[in-house]
Amino acid sequence: MLLPFQSRERMMAGTNRLGSPRNTLIFFVPILVVLITFLFWYQTWFGRPLSEREMSQYLSDTSVPHKTQHALVQLSDRMARGDGTARRWYPEIITLAQNKETQMRSMAAWVMGQDNHSEEFHQTLRRLVDDPAPLVRWNAALALARFSDAEGEPQLRAMLRPFALTAPQSGTVKFRLKEEDVVQSGGIVARLSSAAGANPVDVVSPMAGEVARLAAKDGGQIGAGDTVAVIRPGDTQVFEALRALVLIGRLETLPEVERFAAGAPGMSDRVRAQAFLTAQAIRQRVTEMKRMK
Repeated sequence: MLLPFQSRERMMAGTNRLGSPRNTLIFFVPILVVLITFLFWYQTWFGRPLSEREMSQYLSDTSVPHKTQHALVQLSDRMARGDGTARRWYPEIITLAQNKETQMRSMAAWVMGQDNHSEEFHQTLRRLVDDPAPLVRWNAALALARFSDAEGEPQLRAMLRPFALTAPQSGTVKFRLKEEDVVQSGGIVARLSSAAGANPVDVVSPMAGEVARLAAKDGGQIGAGDTVAVIRPGDTQVFEALRALVLIGRLETLPEVERFAAGAPGMSDRVRAQAFLTAQAIRQRVTEMKRMK
């Protein structure tokens, strides 16, 4: 049956409106945005399972650091589950522990702590505990504790103390943060500009915490190696150091631990509770050692 002329016109007009390029874009653009967002999330999500080929590729090719980190996280999970297939990539982890990038060495140290039966990891960590980068030293010390190795105990004590952030070069200092500001690991605390007109250099914190003190005048001159700021350690760092000290803490570390057991300013209840348990463990270990003598 034929429709009246006006009805056919209205239907055709409606079809044209839906089929116009402008309306097509309005319909598809939101879908594309959602799809692109999902694909980006999926590619960057560390929980996405990697194939054996991807694992090998990402561990050997560090040109995209995020992918290498993804592989290390997945490998760490396998090791924590006791999955023996992870051993095939142990040589790659040891190679990453020698990488020129601090981030790679730091993550490699963290992963090696997941298998405290590997002598290759043990010896590599003993070298990393003397690394120039604080974060690498601290991760190596935490991992060594799982080997019941006290070689990193001085670094664990350092993790409980404020950290003096020094200038990598001389120049004019311009602060990006103020006292009592929270700073993340890798966060920029200040920027140094040299008189020679070279590119400014960022002064970054190796640890998450709080700016306890600015040690220079904003806009003033500072020399290479001078203290720029003092960073107070964050809750998570202190908690992890205290957990490691349960295993290898010595008597000389007890005063540091007891300071947190008494309730250090800015620290959570879980830190205070962990410090109490750590102090107990240290005293018990010292008592047992005396008894054995």
